[in-house]
Amino acid sequence: MPRILTYNVHRCVGGDRRLDVGRVAGVIAALEPEIVALQELDVGRARTGGVDQAHEIARRLDMACHFNAALRVEEEQYGDAILTSYPERLVKAGPLPALERGLALEPRGALWVAIDVDGIELQVLNAHLGLVPREQRRQAAALAGPEWLGHTDRASPAILLGDFNATAGSIVYRTLAGKLFDARRRAEHRRPNATFPSAFPLLRIDHVFVTADVRVSAIHAPYEPATRVASDHLPLVVDFAL
Repeated sequence: MPRILTYNVHRCVGGDRRLDVGRVAGVIAALEPEIVALQELDVGRARTGGVDQAHEIARRLDMACHFNAALRVEEEQYGDAILTSYPERLVKAGPLPALERGLALEPRGALWVAIDVDGIELQVLNAHLGLVPREQRRQAAALAGPEWLGHTDRASPAILLGDFNATAGSIVYRTLAGKLFDARRRAEHRRPNATFPSAFPLLRIDHVFVTADVRVSAIHAPYEPATRVASDHLPLVVDFAL
């Protein structure tokens, strides 16, 4: 049964303030996923030693990698990635709407990769939404609209996952749950799955949404010594079948 996870890695800086790309890769490797959606990766940034974190993690996991830079400052980049050990192809990568000029905070983006899972093409979309509710609502509407989930190329089965910075009571959540199903609600087996903050997880702000033809076997956010410290989020892990 395939396994997918979403993980905000906080530029590989852990709760102990230590930068450690290998530690993050080790956390992921121990969970044995075939598909990985990552948020908050640095690529070539001075603040994290100039490492291409996306491709370094992919190298350590022996996976293909597609990276979307939500932010570019000269040679430095910051954004999100999809990694997989299955055959894959990039469908789309791009920005999500921001607030008006002068009000926008950190740029946000989304990434869409088609992945061949045992002969079935699975559409996987990874997104990282902003922190301001008005901006979040625009971004969720864009994801639900014709450029992403409503795109003519977006077939089923499909999975949308990432860090949405919004709980199940939010408009953001309701917008996306109106298009797809929350994997938490469809899971046959549920273990604790709050993801933030990692040291004492109380909030469910990382989500996995699926189409009706994705059967969710289990979902959990592993709360272990390594996951508690590697990032400020726990990974959210889903076992599924098509």
